[in-house]
Amino acid sequence: MATHVIGIDVGTGSARAGIFDRNGRMLATAKRDIALYRDGPDIAEQSSEDIWRAVCASVRKAMAEAELTPDDIAGIGFDATCSLVVLGPEGTPLPVGPHGDADRDIIVWMDHRAIGQAERINATRHPVLAYVGGTISPEMETPKLLWLKENLPATYDAAWQFFDLPDFLTWRASGSLARSTCTVTCKWTYLAHEGRWDADYFRQIGLADLAEDGFARIGTKIVPGGTALANGLTEQAAAELGLKPGTAVAAGLIDAHAGGIGSVGVRSSHGNALTRLAYVFGTSACTMASSHEPIFIPGVWGPYFAAMVPGLWLNEGGQSGAGAAIEQLLGFHPAAAKGQRQAEAEGLSFPDWLAAQAARREAKPSDAARLAGGLIVVPDFLGNRSPHADPQARAVIAGLGMERDLDNLIALYVAGLTGIGYGLLQIIDASRAKGAKLEAIVLSGGAGRQPLIRQLLADCAGLPLLAPDEVDPVLLGSAMLAATAANAFPGLAAAMTGMAPGATVFMPAEGEIATLHARRRAAFDTLQAAARRAHELMQPTVLQAVSESPT
Repeated sequence: MATHVIGIDVGTGSARAGIFDRNGRMLATAKRDIALYRDGPDIAEQSSEDIWRAVCASVRKAMAEAELTPDDIAGIGFDATCSLVVLGPEGTPLPVGPHGDADRDIIVWMDHRAIGQAERINATRHPVLAYVGGTISPEMETPKLLWLKENLPATYDAAWQFFDLPDFLTWRASGSLARSTCTVTCKWTYLAHEGRWDADYFRQIGLADLAEDGFARIGTKIVPGGTALANGLTEQAAAELGLKPGTAVAAGLIDAHAGGIGSVGVRSSHGNALTRLAYVFGTSACTMASSHEPIFIPGVWGPYFAAMVPGLWLNEGGQSGAGAAIEQLLGFHPAAAKGQRQAEAEGLSFPDWLAAQAARREAKPSDAARLAGGLIVVPDFLGNRSPHADPQARAVIAGLGMERDLDNLIALYVAGLTGIGYGLLQIIDASRAKGAKLEAIVLSGGAGRQPLIRQLLADCAGLPLLAPDEVDPVLLGSAMLAATAANAFPGLAAAMTGMAPGATVFMPAEGEIATLHARRRAAFDTLQAAARRAHELMQPTVLQAVSESPT
């Protein structure tokens, strides 16, 4: 009998595969980078074929390292970013930009080309928007579809299927056109609690054709994550992956939600699956909280029914730039090149080297906040996803002097991390104000792997932070999907318990450090509000009014 499953995670920069046993222990993992095309600050595109090749290479390498045969694998599960894949007849890729390159057939989650479309959709105030926090984001799929229709009508009209990336991967593996409840509910406005698309919404926003064809191009069969699809792996997909035809393929999840599945059930006395906030800290950052009843939180996406944990409602927040925001921030500093050279000499990534340098300068991780000094960073480089729902927001850095040394670079790094932490606390505060009960944070994602970062996040948020032990929660979440589809567990909730890891606990600081964070948080809020006001003052109508003023 097959005894192992494979979890596959497709992030913004790479595809990864992890092989797990039924107790949640990972035997092997492998990674392959994927290309990202940036033709401008608001443009981000990828290739579905490039991603599929990276997936296949990762699975084959992981299988070789684990020294397993195809007969040992009971199922595979996928998670991926919530990016839009556009395919023509027979699955041929279609170009999603004016470049005409059909290989670039994905509009990536972080692409903000559809800001104007999102603003027009929000102006309708359609009741559907209540289930995306009141405001739709340009990162979601209906604004992107509207952009395609208005700007690339040939691509839009030729499209056979519009997929969310996790659903593309399960189709590529199994041939099934079924969509995951997670993807279509969280990013496409499917009303899972009513089991339907709202045709009136699509008509009002300018996508009536999707409703008229019965939603055949965006999904007519919607199934929960972990559902076994079609007849499992097709002959072609099995050959490409190096696996056995018929191996169970699970309906997938968005990557952050897989991290939530793989983390909220950790074995710990701090909170439970209903009072833990899953925080996935990667290129961007996502927060996910479950509840028995729907909670409507302005600026926080949802409530979504059964989008992550079966039978529970989900609220999803996040920060459009997290790891990417820190990378952008550091790139401004005069000492960045010198720091990168030292990191390379020590065999470390630049963020890991900076975390190590900060840790060496203070006796305790909590004391690292002192290193930021008077520097305050509002890291809204890609806008504010939650709780302000403002894609036009931009970053603010206060307290810069003429320093050009490594100490000041490290201070800026720590200030950036605390800015991420205060943004997290804003989401927590907004959620609690509407009745959410949050007792602990469960962290996953590569950008949060350093103990210093984990402690700073706990200190900024004022909650215990649980870091799952010796496992990547995102890969584990996808493996839980695979185990569910392979009938190793009676359902996904049972897999979440049966494969759950332990956790290391980071308790929030008290006393003087807690007071320091309270002051820094107040300064953060003040700067962020000032940035919003400055943006308002720079709008054309305001500038005209100012210029015409007699004073």
